[in-house]
Amino acid sequence: MAAVPPWVFIGAVVVLFPIFTFVTLEDINRQKESSIRLLLEKGAALIRSFEAGTRTGMMGIGWDGFQLQKLLTETAQQPDIVYLLVTDHRGTILAHNDTARIGGKHGKRLDLNLISHSKKLNWRLLSRPDGKKIFEVVRKFSPTGGFPRFRRGHMMLNRLFQQRFNEWESDEFVDLVIFVGLDMRSVEEARRTDTRHTVIMTSILLLVGFAGIILLFLAQGYRSTKASLSRIKAFSGNLVENMPIGLLATDNDGRIASLNQVAGHILNLSSENAIGEDAKKILPPQLWAQLKGIGVDKRVVGKEIDCSMHDGRVVPLEVSASFFKDEAGTVLGLVTLFKDLTEVRLLKQEVVRSQRLATVGRLAAGIAHEIRNPLSSIKGFATYFKERYQEKPEDQQVSNIMIQEVDRLNKVVGQLLDFAKPVTISKVSVSLKPFIEDSLKLVTRQAEEKGITIQTDFRPQVDIGFIDSDRINQVLLNLYLNAIESMNEGGCLSVTLSVLEDGEQIEIQVSDTGAGIRADDLAHIFDPYFTTKNSGTGLGLAIVHNILENHGGEIKVESRPGQGTTIGLLLPN
Repeated sequence: MAAVPPWVFIGAVVVLFPIFTFVTLEDINRQKESSIRLLLEKGAALIRSFEAGTRTGMMGIGWDGFQLQKLLTETAQQPDIVYLLVTDHRGTILAHNDTARIGGKHGKRLDLNLISHSKKLNWRLLSRPDGKKIFEVVRKFSPTGGFPRFRRGHMMLNRLFQQRFNEWESDEFVDLVIFVGLDMRSVEEARRTDTRHTVIMTSILLLVGFAGIILLFLAQGYRSTKASLSRIKAFSGNLVENMPIGLLATDNDGRIASLNQVAGHILNLSSENAIGEDAKKILPPQLWAQLKGIGVDKRVVGKEIDCSMHDGRVVPLEVSASFFKDEAGTVLGLVTLFKDLTEVRLLKQEVVRSQRLATVGRLAAGIAHEIRNPLSSIKGFATYFKERYQEKPEDQQVSNIMIQEVDRLNKVVGQLLDFAKPVTISKVSVSLKPFIEDSLKLVTRQAEEKGITIQTDFRPQVDIGFIDSDRINQVLLNLYLNAIESMNEGGCLSVTLSVLEDGEQIEIQVSDTGAGIRADDLAHIFDPYFTTKNSGTGLGLAIVHNILENHGGEIKVESRPGQGTTIGLLLPN
């Protein structure tokens, strides 16, 4: 699996850290607001409880300031209450759980006059000299509920209150404010615990999110690598299986590990039966001997050997072999590449033959050119003697023979020159059916003289061909004459015109019911000067072959001795 690039880690941190930091701070703020709300509700509950107790006491007889102080002191003994006090609207302490503080001042930096005229809860955070934090809840004190002020000289006030009222001789009413100081240690501890828990959970979630992103990239990288590996494997497998040369791989124990289709075809082996078998037993001895002799640091490159196959064939092979190793340099086995040289050797032989024939053709062309001039002279003298000695029949006969032989030699020289010189093709669009019918008219008389019938079969899908009409007419005439000469006592000359299934070639077949061609002679019928006729030159079919080659076509020959011959001309459509 590919390593995760560093930018992935950096990107994950850049994306996740601000998000989780914002969420953490929001959660801490919510916890802080929740703590303040809790303390505020607790302070409000204490104030309501104290006011309720005060109202209850006011219903009894003999309620005074001492009893108010006592209720305040007892209420302040509840856990988390630091102090509980009542002041007037000027901040003078009228009652305090710490009696020593009565008469002092409290509520600096607060607008007590505004607070004493409103039912709204107010709060603030205070710090004592010892570092203890106090959450102070402040509100108007209304022990009588709907009547929030005490008239001066009310019977409920004792001498303590009377002393304070004397200071406000111009005021008719006194507005009271109650303060509740709550200890924040337990709340702060709980909040710190919650904050710690939030930070820990956020860190864990951050790590989980970070790990999740990394895992996603790793998973994506794994899938990408797996897909790439599958594509490479499919590509390499398809490449090995369909490469045009044979591939054979053996392991260190000499067993066949892999065999592609071409190798199986050349060696006549199937991969299902060959893989896992001992290479020594199933490979040709000559091939195994080459592989066996390779050292670890050596290899075979382009060596040609003739292998004797198990089915009796001798196949020439070009072999290249070398060891393949892993990244650590450990030898894993031997890979052998080989190809069948049968066609290459045949092509080499054909090239050599063509070169030899080209040389002979050039030589023959030169000789033919030199022979034609003396032949003309000989024919001229023979004609002269024939005319001069008309009264002597023997001389006339000799002269006629000389003239015929000169014409025959001249014809041979002409065919030799046609064969030796390059064939030039001028293709034109030709309607094939009338063209073939016209070519058959040239041999109709010879066929009738030998009692030969002519049959044609023109398929309707064939119409126009792109050919050199003169050259193809020469080819057809040559084939017609050969067919007629092969049938001594009647027979049938058939000409068929059709299009092959692929639609890319036109086929003209010329068939006869003559003597046929022996199997040994079939391979040589297109060789110059090869003939089975007593008076043939052996150049006719060689010229036919040249013309078809220059048309980009080919010739197919099927023949059975005593049953006749079929020659197919394949021309591009």
